[in-house]
Amino acid sequence: MRDRVTDLQQRREQAIQPGSERSIARQHERGKMLARERLEYLLDEGSFNELDMLARHRAGDALPERPYGDGVITGWGTIDGRRVFVFSQDFTVFGGALGGVFAEKIHKLMDMALKVGAPVIGLNDGAGARIQEGVVSLDSYGGIFYRNVKASGVTPQISVIMGPCAGGAVYSPVMTDFVFMVDETSYMFITGPDVVKQVTGEDVSQQDLGGARIHTATSGVAQFISPDDRSALDDVKYLLSFLPENNLDEAPEIPTDDPSDRRCEELYDIIPESPNQPYDMRDVIRVVADDGDFFEYASTWAGSITCGFARFGGQAVGIVGNNPAVYAGVLDIESSSKAAKFVRTCDAFNIPLITFVDVPGFLPGVAQEHGGIIRHGAKLLYSYCESTVPRISIITRKAYGGAYVVMDSKSIGSDLTFAWPSAELAVMGASGAVEIVHRRTVQEADDPETRRAELIAEYEDTYLNPWEATDRGYVDDVIDPAETRAKIIAGLEILRSKREDLPNRKHGNMPL
Repeated sequence: MRDRVTDLQQRREQAIQPGSERSIARQHERGKMLARERLEYLLDEGSFNELDMLARHRAGDALPERPYGDGVITGWGTIDGRRVFVFSQDFTVFGGALGGVFAEKIHKLMDMALKVGAPVIGLNDGAGARIQEGVVSLDSYGGIFYRNVKASGVTPQISVIMGPCAGGAVYSPVMTDFVFMVDETSYMFITGPDVVKQVTGEDVSQQDLGGARIHTATSGVAQFISPDDRSALDDVKYLLSFLPENNLDEAPEIPTDDPSDRRCEELYDIIPESPNQPYDMRDVIRVVADDGDFFEYASTWAGSITCGFARFGGQAVGIVGNNPAVYAGVLDIESSSKAAKFVRTCDAFNIPLITFVDVPGFLPGVAQEHGGIIRHGAKLLYSYCESTVPRISIITRKAYGGAYVVMDSKSIGSDLTFAWPSAELAVMGASGAVEIVHRRTVQEADDPETRRAELIAEYEDTYLNPWEATDRGYVDDVIDPAETRAKIIAGLEILRSKREDLPNRKHGNMPL
């Protein structure tokens, strides 16, 4: 028995460092951590339990070398004492390329995570399908994609791109709930620069084609960007503090010394006197949230809407807010899609939604209409309508037209809707309304400009306020902005026991 234990120890030692010294050195030279170093940094010390450590590929002569682990480390551990399942691709072994055994290890991990109801974190650093294993690799990817979809909305899935992720490999991360990327050292694309140049004639680098800055600011494929591996893993830990282990659990609560009845008088100075002056909705959010803490989602993409996680009275919430600092806070194709995914993610994992409304409408223009703003705007509308979590909306200023309805209005299921005295609920702004309703009156006036100004002022006094909506119950209360934090916390407390069932159906047909 002692000899066999010695043999086991030797095999484990080989599995712990399967890559060559040269490949390990190159990984470090690029500023990247090794696969095991990432796991050690991410997980609570001593909590990792590895699976299939000694598994090896079965590709035969196509791959003479048979390193233990086959290029991916899989297992479970804890982060801040909470269970997670993780896989970490090892770029020092076959460039992290996926083969049959590699995929089987991930399949097993994902199946276990779904059975026990715990998140899956994938640390991606691989070159795509293993060419030497041919169709086996392609079929193996399909097994991962299938499990991504089975687990969607059941257990949180987080992808961290820490190196290359190319070809079919990109489809697994994009089907997970959150995608992190490391600046300069990670990239994602379906076809690489060489193929792009051959087919289209475009000369582009890996980073300009699919680097972290492209996918977090232009394509919207990834939501978080970090300067290095450790920062990315720190952000993953932080994100997990807002998420439950599965769709049947509640998100963890973290006690705070921030008083629930704290008045937020700083808000008086954030909102400009003129309704046409911009302000940053993130400033509003930080004033009212616990300890000013706000973890923003997709912060560099679709900036006219702000999404992210915060806490009120220790309870985790998802926040959506129009941001007048960017394009006046309009809804467009990208902001609608961004908010729609965020709303659905929060709803899937029992995270209440707080919506801050200051929206002048949908962005007009030929490009928007031809690009499908109707369809994309409907995604956000659909996402709110199907949400069953507690929903509270705060109208801070403009709430115009169909965009007001889409932004979690009372008519589409908001549980509590509050307005500040500065709120303007109307079909459109005063200037546009006068141009349509009183065009002839203005044209026939002795002094058209003076008459137009009078009619605009009359419209503002009559319609650009919250009073008619309050009279009809479309707004539950007009509140002092300083009371916003207290009202939200009181609302979340009464809504804790909210129960709402959707119709019995296979699934809805969302406007994709």
